[in-house]
Amino acid sequence: MGNFLTGESRTCPSTGLTVCLRAQFFIRANAVAAVVFLLVGAIAALLLALTRWSAVHLLNDVWYYRILTLHGINMLIFWILFFEVAVLYFCCTTLLNARLASKPVAWLSLGLMLAGALITDWIILVGKGDVLMTSYPPLMAHPLFYLGMILVAVGALTGIILFFVTLYQAMRQKTYEGSMPLVTFGALAAAIIGVFTLAHGAIALIPTLTWSLGWTPEPDPGWYRLMWWGLGHPAQQVNLCAMVAIWYFLATLTTGAKPINETVSRGAFVLYILFINVASAHHLLVDPGLTASWKIWNTSYVMYLAVLASLVHAFTIPSSMEVALRLKGHTKGLFTWLAKAPWHDPGFSSTALSMIIFGFIGGITGVTLGTEQINIIAHNTLRIPGHFHATVVGGTTLAFMGLTYYVVPLLFQKEFTLRRLCRIQPYVFAAGIVIMSIGMSFAGSYGVPRRHWDVDFTGANIPAGFDAGAHFMLGVVGVGGTIAFLGALLFILLVVAAVFFGRSNAGSPMHFWQSPEAMAQNVAIYNLRDEAYVKQSHRTPGTLTLVFVLLLAFVVYYFANWMALTDVWPVR
Repeated sequence: MGNFLTGESRTCPSTGLTVCLRAQFFIRANAVAAVVFLLVGAIAALLLALTRWSAVHLLNDVWYYRILTLHGINMLIFWILFFEVAVLYFCCTTLLNARLASKPVAWLSLGLMLAGALITDWIILVGKGDVLMTSYPPLMAHPLFYLGMILVAVGALTGIILFFVTLYQAMRQKTYEGSMPLVTFGALAAAIIGVFTLAHGAIALIPTLTWSLGWTPEPDPGWYRLMWWGLGHPAQQVNLCAMVAIWYFLATLTTGAKPINETVSRGAFVLYILFINVASAHHLLVDPGLTASWKIWNTSYVMYLAVLASLVHAFTIPSSMEVALRLKGHTKGLFTWLAKAPWHDPGFSSTALSMIIFGFIGGITGVTLGTEQINIIAHNTLRIPGHFHATVVGGTTLAFMGLTYYVVPLLFQKEFTLRRLCRIQPYVFAAGIVIMSIGMSFAGSYGVPRRHWDVDFTGANIPAGFDAGAHFMLGVVGVGGTIAFLGALLFILLVVAAVFFGRSNAGSPMHFWQSPEAMAQNVAIYNLRDEAYVKQSHRTPGTLTLVFVLLLAFVVYYFANWMALTDVWPVR
């Protein structure tokens, strides 16, 4: 048991992983809180989708903006941050055979985050925080709104510091052999970006808190936007690193895959640390207070170094899966290995769907919208939410759901009931997100503004003949949002049923989503390092083909945007 005392840990009979009981409690607590806030955000999302759907138009103007504030904060901040703290604790203890450095600090982190989240949601629901997630001055919320957000940020930062200390102790005590596991390295990259993110949050939110109390003058709106997006967008880059780390972890669990070259994968995480935060610039490209040189440098040069990191992961993870599946005997053709993959395993299907949605919808649209000229005509339309619902919801949330299907049996020691519903849940949720994101993107292309309550677009300068198409696409948003809500609700119900009513597996092997023989084969493939493995690792024609399809889709989408841009600004 390494550095553990008697009664401080247990060993999973199925995976052989050593679980720190101290960390287990806080992983469970943060994960449960995350799912609760996911439910709050999902209910708000359904109400918003049914309001933007012109034929329904559910909420009035006051409640629309109130619920939009509630949705953004619960989905983009609370659900994600609580789950990520749980992931950090898991990566620095279970994966390193180490114990959590401090129980009191973990309590402090959890207490601050819970108190802050509950305060913020209460203030929003009583109508004293109708300022949307961004809370731009001169809009002012009740002081408790800003205080609650600050408490969540300080609590998350406390959890990150505990993660760093636990990593240091594990390294000093040599609880693991060789280099830090790649999944933990990815979590480390997420934590480093998290420190930068939360520091910007403090810089932006503390002056707005003192302003709301009447102690200081109103912050300059341009300065506030610059500082706030140092929080708002990098917070999603924390998600990105955590999501990719989970992709690597689930790829190994479900197929036996191991990265072909860990050095390259680690280098891609370093690129995230150095360059991913400049993607925040695409929220500021229409701001007149920033120079053209700054905008062009960030969006036309530096941002692509972060994109390069994503392209590296987009090749290494599927290629490692292809190697593992071909070594299992699925060698015919380009995509037999893909067809024979364990699509019935919700951990695998969530991972695969997460990568597809993130890459083909979120990634392509994100890079395109980060181009200054295109951004100017698209930024205040529904195309932007269409992009980040594909990345944060279709990508990050699906990955977190996939991990949950393995974490509940491992750390809660409970088995999922209604397993057939577990197998179809990722597909329901993914289908809804795809439909909704496509509807948002096309509605934005028709000129529909974002954050807009009214169904009358006469003031939005929509071109003649586009009105019918815009309303149709908003209907698509409503249908997709409803399906996605049902997928999210099904996930929450399945998790609750497992945690509170599932069969205990304490002291016995976990009931995996694949047969014991298949899981044993995954272990054997993961440990294989003979000549056959080396030979196969240099032959991944299926993944190479998929990468070229991704690049072709990128080129076509980029070209279509430039053609649309010439219609807006004709060349003379």
